[in-house]
Amino acid sequence: MFKSVFQRFSQASALALSLGMAFAAQAQPTDVTYLLPAPPNLPAFAPWIIAKEKGYYAAQDLNMNFIAAKGGVDVAKQIGAGNAMLGGAIGDTPIVVRANGIPVRAVAILGAGGVTMIATNAADNINSVADLKGKTMTVMSYSDTTYYALLATLRKAGLSKTDVNIQAAGPAGVWQLFTANKAQAMAGVPDWVVQAQEAGLKVKLIPQEQIFESTAQSIIASDDAIKNHPQIVRGTVQATLQGMRDIIQDPRAAAVTFAKAVPAYTGKEDELEKIFKLYVEHVYANQPVLGRIDPARLEAVRQFYVSEGIVTREPKLDELYTNQFIDSPTAAQ
Repeated sequence: MFKSVFQRFSQASALALSLGMAFAAQAQPTDVTYLLPAPPNLPAFAPWIIAKEKGYYAAQDLNMNFIAAKGGVDVAKQIGAGNAMLGGAIGDTPIVVRANGIPVRAVAILGAGGVTMIATNAADNINSVADLKGKTMTVMSYSDTTYYALLATLRKAGLSKTDVNIQAAGPAGVWQLFTANKAQAMAGVPDWVVQAQEAGLKVKLIPQEQIFESTAQSIIASDDAIKNHPQIVRGTVQATLQGMRDIIQDPRAAAVTFAKAVPAYTGKEDELEKIFKLYVEHVYANQPVLGRIDPARLEAVRQFYVSEGIVTREPKLDELYTNQFIDSPTAAQ
């Protein structure tokens, strides 16, 4: 009898141990390297930072590690080389890199508007893209997709890149040189517009209808990740969209959360709120289903890039994106 009791106890203990080990294995989050086109502490990446701070990635069993690359095209190249599964770039990026055989596509897009703005020094009385001829302007880098959006904007106005002195200045220099009057204009994201204003420069924006109808920030993934690791891609998409949703619903609360995650912004919640409101108004607004890529808009961008010679080979539209991680009730809420 003692033996049978002991055996039952041993079996129960073994079962408890195996269940405990299985639970521990299940609870262990998957480490994910996510490339961003610039330093992760920028307000432009608030949906990602807020999603991590509020545990949205953890809820998807993901442990996100954000690493800065050198622009969106570099992000895509690194993903294509297998150095990461996922990253951030403008939705146009697959058009540029697919033409060179890099197997990445957009899996979500954060807003219905374009993220690229052109800011000018109000004192220089620049009223249109055509007025940029002969002027100096800054971009983050020549491998960031905002640069390609700028080239498309110049082409739309009948100018070429040689008509403007375009300086790649990095994620800080892009607005600092502009603020220091070493450039008359700047192409970049809403963050830098507000930072220039906070530094005391009177800024004038080129009307958005003159800016090329580029796309917003997107999540891009390798073809391999989409095929072989769909749960990681889906979890990343859903968590990031929840971070974006928080900004749309309450920019002030989002500013407080961001400042908590990035202590350098402690005390700058008012500035963050201004930035987030610009994103909500110009970029995030009017997207019927958060994250869903509009094929018609992407097609228009693709045709323009090809027709203007910005890319030399025409990639197929269905190679540029997938909405398979968006078309679900969770994403649409």
